[in-house]
Amino acid sequence: MAPSFDPVPAEFQVPFAWLDGECVPSAAATVPLMALTLHYGIGVFEGIRAYDGQGGPAVFRLGEHVARLFRSARLLRLELPCSEAEVARGCVDVLARNGLRAGYLRPLVFVDDGKRGLGARNNRVRVAIATWPWGRYLGDEGVQRGIRAQVSAIVRMSPRSFLPKGKVCGQYVNSVLAKRAAAAAGYDEAILLDDDGQVAEATGENLFLVQGGALVTPPVSQPILDGITRASVLDLARELGLEVHERRFARDTLLLADEVFLTGTAAEITPVREIDGQRIGQGGRGPVTERLQARYLDAVHGRLPGRQAWLTPYAVA
Repeated sequence: MAPSFDPVPAEFQVPFAWLDGECVPSAAATVPLMALTLHYGIGVFEGIRAYDGQGGPAVFRLGEHVARLFRSARLLRLELPCSEAEVARGCVDVLARNGLRAGYLRPLVFVDDGKRGLGARNNRVRVAIATWPWGRYLGDEGVQRGIRAQVSAIVRMSPRSFLPKGKVCGQYVNSVLAKRAAAAAGYDEAILLDDDGQVAEATGENLFLVQGGALVTPPVSQPILDGITRASVLDLARELGLEVHERRFARDTLLLADEVFLTGTAAEITPVREIDGQRIGQGGRGPVTERLQARYLDAVHGRLPGRQAWLTPYAVA
């Protein structure tokens, strides 16, 4: 019996992508078969969202995302052929060219074909930006009711061998393995521990817990991504007068939390109602999570006074 494959959803099939400094038909934005990144994972990427908000369409924290893309590239000693300003402009250009008032952006820095093998150092570095409409990464029900997660047997990659602060293409095999194992076991998401058995993050999201009304999240000194949504939530929590702690904690602290939620550009703020079959708190979205969700959505949609600087407006014809 022939295997079945998931087709590309129709909503993902937008006409244009951005490649090497200009918008081109998506069908022309291809990667060579022998591109070094395809074989060895030596590339970096970002995930960015645009929202159709109160003042019109705008990209959320575009400058911070592009700056992190360049930091990730620096960790791999990749010299980009364009500036941060050019990449930022490419992001808004490709949204506008595709007529998207809201959407997800995927800038990708990849190394082209040229010299082959692990020792290749001077192949051309290229930059692409894809975009598409994307709803709730973990589902509308997950955002409202909470998701089910599994503490993974896969350990979060160690900074002794990898670069956890970079969004490096090949490093995401670590997350893919954990995500696939969780899905096979019937869970929505996986939570990874670090080498010391302390809670690190989920496969593509940072993690928070609420205990006694206080917010707790692993510190950036752990092998976690220094998430932009994470930083936004910390700022918004302090504005709400919440007590905030960045500290290490183990799995048992997680299981005893009043609330647990995940943060990320794709996931936004998603509550976790169950971990390893054990109910968290009351088994649904908690009051602190709900307050932060509302505050975050106000921010990304331009409804929060004082946070317009987080938004980069653009025009769609």
